[in-house]
Formats: sequence, C-alpha cells, structure tokens
Amino acid sequence: MREGKVLAEQHGSPLGSPDQVEHTARAVQSMFARVAPRYDFLNHLLSARFDIGWRRATAEQVRSALQRPGSIAADLCCGTGDLTFALAEYSAGSVLGADFCHPMLEIARQKRSRAAVRQPAGWSHRTHFIEADTLTLPFASSVLDLVSAAFGFRNLANYAGGLGEMHRVLKPGGMIAILEFSRLQWPVVGPLFRFYFRRILPLIGTLVSGERGPYQYLPASVERFPDQESLVQCLREAGFINVRYQNLMGGLAALHLGEKAC
Repeated sequence: MREGKVLAEQHGSPLGSPDQVEHTARAVQSMFARVAPRYDFLNHLLSARFDIGWRRATAEQVRSALQRPGSIAADLCCGTGDLTFALAEYSAGSVLGADFCHPMLEIARQKRSRAAVRQPAGWSHRTHFIEADTLTLPFASSVLDLVSAAFGFRNLANYAGGLGEMHRVLKPGGMIAILEFSRLQWPVVGPLFRFYFRRILPLIGTLVSGERGPYQYLPASVERFPDQESLVQCLREAGFINVRYQNLMGGLAALHLGEKAC
C-alpha cells in the first residue's frame, strides 16, 4: 500500500506540483476559462460523443446512492454540468455541481435554465451549482451520499488532497465515483489511439478553440494520471473500501467506484 500512498502524495496536475496548490489552481482556472465557450462542442467532437455514454454509465452505476430518499450528491470539478445533469435524472434528492471556474459554471447554469423551460417538471429543479474548489470543499463532514468527478479530478493540484476532501464530506456508506481517461488495454488499437491522442487531437482542439495550451495539456495530464490499478491503491489509501473499476472502451476511460466505511 505504501506505493499507492507515495503515488497520491506526489501527483497532481502537470501545470504545477502538489505543493504549489494556489499556483496550479490559478493556471487551471485560466486555462478552462479560455476554452469554456467551445468546451462542450470539443468534448463531443474529440471523443466521437462517447463521453456522453460514459457519463450516463456513471450515473447508472451510482443510482443506488442517488435514489436514497432525500439524497445529496456533489458532482465535483463539474465543468459545464453534463455529469451533474445525468446524475439528477436518477436522484431522489438534489445534486450539487461544484467547480472553481466561473465561466464553466455560467454555461452549466444556462443549460439548466434551458432544460427547465423545455421540461418544467423534469430533473432540472434537482440541480444547483456552486463555485467551489475540490481541495477545500464548503461542506460539513459526513453529509453527502455521493461525490463524483468526471474528467476533472486529474486537474487537481494534489490528488491525495482531493481524495481526502471527498472522503471527509461523504456520509458513512456514501459512494465515490471518478470517471477519468486511463490506460487503453487493447494491444492493436492502443498505439493508433496514442498517436491520435498525442498528435491529432491537440491539432483539432487548437484549431477549433483557438487556444493551443489546453489541448497540449490534455494528453500530458492523462499520461501523468495514475493508471487503473494505481488509482485503486490511491483510493484505498484515502480510506475508501470496496474499491473497484470498470474499463470503458478497453480502458480509454475508466470508472472507479468505492465507499466510505460505515
């Protein structure tokens, strides 16, 4: 287990280091603020819309926590809210989307307002958005039934700090779900995808967004992020039990799940 602990302590976003939390946070905020207007379009384009299905699969996997009467879930690093909305479709309570990038949250709120107009009796009334940093969450301890993060956890300055906060705010028996890019395990497709991810994707992202940095950062952050088994170790070191993962598209993405002990 010591290997997992060292991994978590030493890793965070490649925009900084785990002991440069404020510097890294400012860099991440600035980067995502610049790409916010084209963020959803590029997510769907560059993933061939598989990201939509991955978020739905995540919501289905945690529906037992969401369907508890009066449940409270927090979707952290929520960006423009796509996972927040997917979770809300199953929720018997409320889902809070939290992010520290204001332009991203504004887009999420606009999407929520449009959904409320289209379906006044739908799930939109169960979602709320707050500006918050995952490393210093504004929640009391042991109050949430679920914490989640989709393609945002790897942008934290300090992964161990993020897992510690997520564990703190969960109720005993609460669930954690982390959906992230991981290590593709298909031997034939792997090299081809890595070429696309490292060479082609940054070019497309730069052309469409007009911003070079973020789409150079994406493959660098994925390569630095712990692989499937290493992230399992990190979650266990943070105190989570019953930790497991599900590979999506052969490990292109992976969904890690765990619980806080009762």
